[in-house]
Amino acid sequence: MKIHYDPKLKTLSRKLRNQSTLSEVLLWQKLRAKQIKGFQFMRQKPIDKYIVDFYCSKLKLVIEIDGYSHAFEEAFKKDVVRQKYLESLGLTVLRFNDKDVKQNLDDVVRTIEGWIETGTTP
Repeated sequence: MKIHYDPKLKTLSRKLRNQSTLSEVLLWQKLRAKQIKGFQFMRQKPIDKYIVDFYCSKLKLVIEIDGYSHAFEEAFKKDVVRQKYLESLGLTVLRFNDKDVKQNLDDVVRTIEGWIETGTTP
C-alpha cells in the first residue's frame, strides 16, 4: 500500500528537519544510514495529513519522540487521535519520551531493534 501525503507539508517537514530537537538529533544519529538492522529511516516524513518524526517504509514503522508539551492533556488527546489514524493506515507507532532518548539512548535503540526482530512492542 502506497502512503500518500499532503504536498503542502513538504516545506514544513524540511523546516522541521532543520530545527530538530536534541533528542531527534541523537536518535537520528542511530537511525541514519541504515545503522539499525539495515533498514532505511526518513526523518520528519509527511504521511497523509501528518508529519512523523521518523519513518521506515519497509517496516511500516513510525517512531515518535514525545517532548514536554505532550504531557498536557490536550496534546495527549491529539496524540491518541493521530496514532489511531496512523495505525488505521497499517502503520505501527513506537513512542519514546524525550528524556529517555537523551538519557537512555541505548535502551531506545534496543527497543527499536527488538520490535524489528519480533514485530511487537516489548
